[in-house]
Amino acid sequence: MQAHNATGAYRDSIKTTVRLVLWTLAWLATLALARFAPGLLWDSQQPVASWTAVAANLVVGIGWIVAFARFLRGQDELQRKIVQDALAVTLGMGWVSGFAYVVADAADLVVYDVDIAVLPRS
Repeated sequence: MQAHNATGAYRDSIKTTVRLVLWTLAWLATLALARFAPGLLWDSQQPVASWTAVAANLVVGIGWIVAFARFLRGQDELQRKIVQDALAVTLGMGWVSGFAYVVADAADLVVYDVDIAVLPRS
């Protein structure tokens, strides 16, 4: 009976992982569409198309968050703790370094002005 439970848990883990990968790829595709399509696929002066692409990215992003939460719930306790600890450190580092940059910019210590999209620029 234990082997059946382990196999079922393994299959559930694979399902949640595959779903997370698919949602990640979908989010990446909608992000690329929202970022690069204005000017490549349609005129950048068409705000309706651009807003539609941004809305699609937000909707798929919400789906990705739900898929990630399901993925975490499907992991065993140790793996979940490892991922949550890594996320906590990453979020903390992002906040600390982000606000340090804001303070340095306010004191005119950095050349570039603070911009919400400073990191994902291409």
